[in-house]
Amino acid sequence: MAQKEGGTEQGRLKTEDSLGTKTMAGAPLAGGGVVVEVREKKGPLRAAIPTMPFPVAVICLFLNTFIPGLGTFVSAFTVLCGARSELISERGVCCVFWLNMAAALIQILTAVIMVGWIMSIFWGMDMVILASCRDQGIPQDV
Repeated sequence: MAQKEGGTEQGRLKTEDSLGTKTMAGAPLAGGGVVVEVREKKGPLRAAIPTMPFPVAVICLFLNTFIPGLGTFVSAFTVLCGARSELISERGVCCVFWLNMAAALIQILTAVIMVGWIMSIFWGMDMVILASCRDQGIPQDV
């Protein structure tokens, strides 16, 4: 999407496409490229994962590793205790609590076929990543 004007090329800024990814034009790189930023579009269950203090997130990861869904169940109650989530501003605390309870139930019910156990471990890892980003001051959408 480049235009020729007066012998120079000008790029246009593309703000967002249908997949939820954003690209931004920035300073030219050494190779003449453009800086591109990509943001992941999260589903409602994943966006409902609360940002907890780091020690609580590690405990939830430990619980999810050995008893699938238990750490996610505990994290649902941290929402009621003030833990923040990306969805709270859109849907409210009660809805985010129930989304986390639903995720815990899915993990428990599908643990028999290993899917829930693996999902539970990844959920716990996401909790720890969000907590470490919170402690370092990095925005949640990273």
